[in-house]
Amino acid sequence: MGDFVSPVTTMSVLQRPEVAVLIMHFNKESVNYLSLSKRQSGRSQPKTVFVMLLCVFALVAQLTTVRVRCARAASDLQLAPNLSFNDDSSPNFPIRGHNLSDGLGRRGEATLIFFGRSNCWNTAREAERLVKLYPQFRNRLHFVIVDLRNVAPAQQPLVSHYYHGYIPTVTAISSDGNVIYNRAGETATIRGDTSNLQRLLDSLY
Repeated sequence: MGDFVSPVTTMSVLQRPEVAVLIMHFNKESVNYLSLSKRQSGRSQPKTVFVMLLCVFALVAQLTTVRVRCARAASDLQLAPNLSFNDDSSPNFPIRGHNLSDGLGRRGEATLIFFGRSNCWNTAREAERLVKLYPQFRNRLHFVIVDLRNVAPAQQPLVSHYYHGYIPTVTAISSDGNVIYNRAGETATIRGDTSNLQRLLDSLY
């Protein structure tokens, strides 16, 4: 899952500033080249088509690069070892995986944010639910995992905006940008009960 790139719409990519500049440059250079060719021969020369195809190829390559660079999310989520689910003795943050320092994805991605820390049995129990459901939703949602004792720079705005001082906190954002859920505490009272979290994740897309 570490190399997974979540799908995005062409419109969301085209709205990125660096892509807009590239498209403007492409359009300008294409018009200039066509005008020059017509002045020289009265009609477009065959190599004009070849040059324009090269420009299109470069544009597609740039779009692909932008997409890959911006689509990372927390992945390969697993429970940490030696967790306690009935007291606060666990020394480890309960979730392990890849890209755990990443923040929100691009606009249009349904997102689940998990806030927690070590030495909290409620955080461990909610992490257990999340990791259990993760394989089912790994290709559908953008996961963000925030260790409140080691907050990454990309996650600071999320802490300021969504975290209100209690753990665990779960924040769910739909693909249209609406905050569907932002509450502290476990999503169920019984350990291993994922029914409420399942319904929440199902509602995001």
